[in-house]
Amino acid sequence: MTTTAKPNLTTLTPHLGLRGVVLFGLAYMAPLIVLGTYGIVADTTHGTVPTAYLLAMVAMLFTAASYGKMAAAFPVAGSAYTYVRKAIDSRVGFLVGWAVLLDYFFLPMVIWLIGSAYLSAQFPSVPSWLWLVTFILLTTALNVLGIKVAAKANFVLMAFQILVIAFFVVLSLRQVVVDGHSLASSTPFGHNGSSFSSISAGAALAAYSFLGFDAVTTLTEETIEPRKTIPRAILLTALIGGGIFVVLAYSTQLVHPGSTFDDQSSAAFEIAKTIGGNLFSSFFLAGLVVAQFASGIAAQAGASRLMYAMGRDGVLPKKLFGYLHRRLQTPVFGIVLIGVVGLVALTLSVSTSTSFINFGAFTAFTFVNLSVIAHWLRNRDGSPVTHVVFPVIGAVVDVWLLFHLDGIALTFGLVWLGIGIVYLLVLTRFFRVPPPEMTFEE
Repeated sequence: MTTTAKPNLTTLTPHLGLRGVVLFGLAYMAPLIVLGTYGIVADTTHGTVPTAYLLAMVAMLFTAASYGKMAAAFPVAGSAYTYVRKAIDSRVGFLVGWAVLLDYFFLPMVIWLIGSAYLSAQFPSVPSWLWLVTFILLTTALNVLGIKVAAKANFVLMAFQILVIAFFVVLSLRQVVVDGHSLASSTPFGHNGSSFSSISAGAALAAYSFLGFDAVTTLTEETIEPRKTIPRAILLTALIGGGIFVVLAYSTQLVHPGSTFDDQSSAAFEIAKTIGGNLFSSFFLAGLVVAQFASGIAAQAGASRLMYAMGRDGVLPKKLFGYLHRRLQTPVFGIVLIGVVGLVALTLSVSTSTSFINFGAFTAFTFVNLSVIAHWLRNRDGSPVTHVVFPVIGAVVDVWLLFHLDGIALTFGLVWLGIGIVYLLVLTRFFRVPPPEMTFEE
């Protein structure tokens, strides 16, 4: 959400340049995740995964530009909640924050579900629920004990992911040549069996891979010249990450045309075995599981601290969510609650659970675009093309993708938003008092 420094607290020292911020953003996005959901996107798009990622990247670039403008206008470590609250209205900001909470709340569950799906493909004799429960228990225990993943560990993980991706691309292209096919083909981008509707639905799922490009705003107070550096970093993170996704999707679609797999939820593992044999498939599985495990720890830790901050500020019940374990100094209730919610994954598919995440993300993205327009109308500072036309395009594409999500997830998201409206009415005594403001300290 947003991070604000209180008086008398030690301020953060600006020391990060553009390269450091972009590396953080890419590490947060975890580029290897494109292979974690590849089979689902391939099935939805009827074998045109690269086009889905191109469409998602266009939407994200317009939205990233809007995030950059709001980060420059409000150079604090913030996000959609802050921008909407300051540019539009505190009540609308609260509802956007509520929608983003859905994103944070279910993200660990999706990470655990993807990781368990790939382990189940490698070890079919082990029940899939056992992998899921193991993921949940381990990450929950580590987070309760206060284990943190340092920024340097993110960079190491990023390097390992890039190594796995590079091997995957090279081996895929080699296999294409061995099979006697051309490396230049338009089929992965479109063919008779694909349609704009199916590609749009695939883009709505593919956008999950982009989640995190906006995370660089949390480094605002530690960045040199943040008004210039942060907007550039947001755009570069989305552009570089999107480029990796498109190249990886293209090479994978070339080596495995179509969308038929033994198991959609672990399709990339099947392809890894085809292009590199058992040795590479084991290497690929290790990389994906390590990435999912580390991401799960970070996502659960982040979500629990978000709920702790909301509890501390009275947005959520303080006795439960605002409680810190006296000795461990961790928000135990939020951590355990997220672990329990993760068990819902036992009844969900990767596709539906991913859509849950994207509902909150697309809602936030849409309102960040609208915030740019509202801020421009109030101050008339900047070009109307970049401050009105571009955000309108970004908002329209985000809404379009929002309504191409899984039907169950869309219904659940709207119900979640409805609960937020009712909760807001209670908090504000039917709008007679302003909603509590969420403050998130470093």
